[in-house]
Amino acid sequence: MMIKSTMCYIRSFKNLIMSSTSSLGTPCRATALVAIAALVSLCIMFFWTSPLTKRPPPLPATKQYLERHRTKTTSSPAKEKPVLLLWVWPENYRFDLSDCKTIYNIDGCHLTDDRALYSSSDAVLVYHRAISQDLSTLPPSPRPSFQKWIWLNVESPTNTQKIAGIENLFNLTLSYREDADIPVRLRLTGNKTPNEDFKIPKKDKLVCWIVSNNAAHTGVGKRNAYYNELKKHVNIHLFGKAYGTFLDYKDYYPTIASCKFYLSFENSIHKDYITEKFNGPLSAGTVPVVLGPPRKNYERFAPGDAFIHVDDFPDAKSLAEYLTQLDRDEDAYRRYFNWRRHFSARPHLIVQNQEFVLAICTACDHVARHKEYQEAHDIYEWFFN
Repeated sequence: MMIKSTMCYIRSFKNLIMSSTSSLGTPCRATALVAIAALVSLCIMFFWTSPLTKRPPPLPATKQYLERHRTKTTSSPAKEKPVLLLWVWPENYRFDLSDCKTIYNIDGCHLTDDRALYSSSDAVLVYHRAISQDLSTLPPSPRPSFQKWIWLNVESPTNTQKIAGIENLFNLTLSYREDADIPVRLRLTGNKTPNEDFKIPKKDKLVCWIVSNNAAHTGVGKRNAYYNELKKHVNIHLFGKAYGTFLDYKDYYPTIASCKFYLSFENSIHKDYITEKFNGPLSAGTVPVVLGPPRKNYERFAPGDAFIHVDDFPDAKSLAEYLTQLDRDEDAYRRYFNWRRHFSARPHLIVQNQEFVLAICTACDHVARHKEYQEAHDIYEWFFN
């Protein structure tokens, strides 16, 4: 549009010169035409080199836009990950925050213990045993409306102390219970094809038991009574701090594997309270002898022919006789490993500072997969009843 106007202006200027030189001779007209050509060239150069009234953004602005766009592209994946704030380290057992990715391939959240990120955290994980009676160790109240507070407790009701005032503070529960919002458990995995290669480890002991806790207030009365009766009828190899024989971490699985049977006795009896004491022998290639919730509860987590339940026998003497019989009948003993064709058991972490890695990583996976909001509910009504 600007060029068209310029040409019109030049033609008008040319007509004006021609009309004013029409009375001149040929040499004069030639001189005038040369002058016109020079003026036209100057005009064209002026208009092409002059700034336009409307022009695209200068290069610096374009560069800034690209830089802003590049920043959004590179930083957005981190922002998309929900932030899970570990309010306290349970029992002060610290581990590398990258263990979730390294051990369990869980990398869906940004896990941190930096309390400065509290106001921007999507979820806050609070360990029950770290809550003081005056509630001063809790995160700031009231809880932000968008934020999830996760109640972490993997102890049984027998070993859980009620703290007044926290009943309706949490909107997520993290527990061994299957009906928790976030159930935490190392489960058997199904084999894609039947495994025919499993070999039972070499055994040189009949019955073993590793015991680290024997405090009466933790509810161990029933298991101790059963053990005291059972040892009258069968030899039991004892290990663990409770009986003065400390077992090094590196010897934990080899020791269990060297036993035909392992006493997977829980310290207290509650629904779903089936701990690593059950997973240890399953993963090591040993038959667990369980004392805990009813058999049907165990069968939610493992095939019924993978373990022996004390409730299957009228008394400890009958159980001891059955274990002795299996020791003499190799074919009958091997049948307790038929489940290995279809399932695999993964060893659990046993180093002390890794005790809560699975629970914390499970919480990370949950907040990454579940964006929905959930109202707080009475955790005591659920957990104790």
